[in-house]
Amino acid sequence: MYEDYYRFSAKPFQLNPDPRFFFGSKGHKRAMAYLDYGLSLGEGFIVITGEVGAGKTTLVRNLFRQLETHNLVAAQLVSTQLDAEDTLRSVAASFGLEHEGLTKSALLKNLEDFLSAATRQGKRALLVVDEAQNLTPRAVEELRMLSNFQNNERSLIQTFLLGQPEFRGILQSPDMQQLRQRVVASYHLGPLDADETRGYIEHRLRTVGWQGMPSFDDEAFAVLHRFTGGIPRRLNTTCDRLLLFGFLEEKSHFGEAEVNEVIADLKNEVAHQDFHGATGVNNHASAGSVLHSEDTARLAQRLDQVERSVNRILPIVRKILYTVSERNAAAGEEGMPPDRDSTH
Repeated sequence: MYEDYYRFSAKPFQLNPDPRFFFGSKGHKRAMAYLDYGLSLGEGFIVITGEVGAGKTTLVRNLFRQLETHNLVAAQLVSTQLDAEDTLRSVAASFGLEHEGLTKSALLKNLEDFLSAATRQGKRALLVVDEAQNLTPRAVEELRMLSNFQNNERSLIQTFLLGQPEFRGILQSPDMQQLRQRVVASYHLGPLDADETRGYIEHRLRTVGWQGMPSFDDEAFAVLHRFTGGIPRRLNTTCDRLLLFGFLEEKSHFGEAEVNEVIADLKNEVAHQDFHGATGVNNHASAGSVLHSEDTARLAQRLDQVERSVNRILPIVRKILYTVSERNAAAGEEGMPPDRDSTH
């Protein structure tokens, strides 16, 4: 919706990973160097960890874009507490192989034949496992066994393991010893610092044709960094909402006040609320006891915040409805079908 207002060619802060928007922070450049090194070895496991939304998937997709796609056979698997055979079935399905109703030995045979054929054709086989912190020991063992497939002393498959920070601790457990021995490169992707946060925002804006409108002052960038902690996905969510706010309020410049207003609204939404410390009921009281006075005050304050947020949002909703109504009316006069998508 705001793209036309700011004359962007696309949404600059979409949540879906897109290698077009890859931003080479110090951490991302170093991680790319580790990935390149691991790939040059052509075997083993490469481990990338980072907070939720730190950019791990975007990093890997950017790497794939740099590789020659005709020499690459890549598959992605999202770990969801799979058992051993389900892991093999999921890997086979990720590579487009038959997997339903097959025994474990048949699955392994299909995978080995497929990987051998890819190697003969001069292609590199890569398996990307996301959410690796959810892998069970048995699933890890199945993935490790796949790395035993070799042809003339060369491994037929290489595996990337992408996980949240706790995966680093999991790797140190006794169950992971054999996997650790096959890790050829690993890196932890940290958050962006304050300067990188500004660079990240401006980079994504420039990618969609930003010509300086809207403008941001230094305080706006500082507040955005503090609120998001330099996590790219949080920056995307906050900046997307900021641009929507700017469109609805016809803003061409963002300062500290505008950013804080958007943050105040976000904090009243479920995805951004922090319920830690809100006990709700006195743990030492009986099941029928009333709320503690401090909890009651906290709830009253939260309700007041929600009411103020709703009062700010109502005019925005009215403007959206008015804009869509005007657009559909204009389309009707021109004999065009009405706009079915009022969310963009």
